[in-house]
Amino acid sequence: MPTPSDIDHALIQHCLSEAYGPSKAPVRLTALHADASSAAFRIDADDGAAYFLELHRKGFDPAVLAMLAFLRHEQGIETVMAPLPTTNGQLSVRSGDFDCVLYAFFEGANALARALSDAQWTAFGAAMGAIHRSTVPEALSASLPKERYAHHWREGVRRYQRRFINGLTGDDVVKRFFAFWEEHAEDIDTVVYRSEQLASILLERPPLRVPCHADLHAGNVLAGDDGQVRIVGWRTLMLAPKERDLMFIGGGVGHVWNRPEEEARFCEGYGRAEIDAVALAYYRYEHIAKNILETCDLMFDAAASLEDREEALRRMRNGFEPNDVVAIAHQSYDAVT
Repeated sequence: MPTPSDIDHALIQHCLSEAYGPSKAPVRLTALHADASSAAFRIDADDGAAYFLELHRKGFDPAVLAMLAFLRHEQGIETVMAPLPTTNGQLSVRSGDFDCVLYAFFEGANALARALSDAQWTAFGAAMGAIHRSTVPEALSASLPKERYAHHWREGVRRYQRRFINGLTGDDVVKRFFAFWEEHAEDIDTVVYRSEQLASILLERPPLRVPCHADLHAGNVLAGDDGQVRIVGWRTLMLAPKERDLMFIGGGVGHVWNRPEEEARFCEGYGRAEIDAVALAYYRYEHIAKNILETCDLMFDAAASLEDREEALRRMRNGFEPNDVVAIAHQSYDAVT
């Protein structure tokens, strides 16, 4: 598995100089992240500016990069973190085993580590309102993923439910996981059943799709040192009902964003909008089903570390606490019925 030290820094220097111009060549290269498929660096460049360099083995979806450039540069939504073009106008470039994308560096911390101020909540809401109301050119929208209300997550949880009927054996983490599962089996079944029920209703409706981040949790929102806000982590970008994003606001994902006053500040910036209660409840349940399935997969992954499995179990437990994601999803469902 590559680490920052495994990646040829000279190759990165050459790539930046050739693709983005000599002024972007790094004076200092600071590793921020690396795993089996991706890496990230802070670039302090010859031109005195700081940049964020993202590398990914599997590449970047050109339609997503084009959409980010459209939102930032043509729609003027500065909160969107968009890629910088190369000297010949490309939004990504291949270097060795990786595709590379360069951004202006943003000084700050994600909203899990630093709570948004009232002003930042309002700015965040205004940005999302502008994104959702953007008229996307047909040529661009045709190449973006669309919401289909797929049953992948729900069916995955159902498979584990059938597997667990006769009990489980395993190490201490598996035993604690299964004890928690048995304790909350009824709630888990309700999550899947209601997600299926609401999806069937939404499938009968005409699609009202807008540009959506689709993974708008607090870890993908940066609170700047200067009071600004940036939205990152756009690999999930798709066309979907606006509730695909709005479910996170007041939804409690990550054990945060569950306070009414935060939601009020966001809505102040977002502007007047009619919320589809069915879609909001569906997306909250579907997100829980996704997390449950991912936790199950990790529990029985022989390559997963003990630390990762413990963390997954901790997060799953948190989700069932009062005023966390499951309780909030149930409240959203009650508003439908």
